[in-house]
Amino acid sequence: MALLTSTLTLLALGPVDGSDLSTAHAAKTSQHSLLQSRQLWATVNLCNPKDKPNWIGIRGSMPGDGHPGERMYMRFRVQYRDANTGRWVDVAQGADSGFLALGAATRARQSGHSFQLVPAPGKSAFELRGTVSYQWRRGTHVVHSVSRTTTAGHRSLAGADPPGFTAATCTLS
Repeated sequence: MALLTSTLTLLALGPVDGSDLSTAHAAKTSQHSLLQSRQLWATVNLCNPKDKPNWIGIRGSMPGDGHPGERMYMRFRVQYRDANTGRWVDVAQGADSGFLALGAATRARQSGHSFQLVPAPGKSAFELRGTVSYQWRRGTHVVHSVSRTTTAGHRSLAGADPPGFTAATCTLS
């Protein structure tokens, strides 16, 4: 449909002794804390403003796990709701930021990415949402990984247009 142009973390346990159990328990506790954190969210913070027609902005927040040797990454993608099936589908072109490095995992961080999507001529309005994938990495090893779809009600520290705007979806016409 030409509407637009443009880990679960696996914990590997080696031989089990007391120190391995405490390390595995700490890793599971850390992962649970990260995935349940109120600092883990995604929102639409820009939706077709008059001065930027056909733009959608997605912002995410992720908690740090306190490990200075780990780095945090986010990936922003746009999806549209298929009018025939009602399912959310990834936009095929121009709507994936790739993973962006945010810095050390010592504290919570926010980031965002905006996309300009041009509707195909003669098509009706369509509904968009964002997905944000989060990774905490130690070197090239992914320590924690999770994704969230956009929801409303979050405080974006930058980029919202109008200021304070937050939504689960965005309709472009």
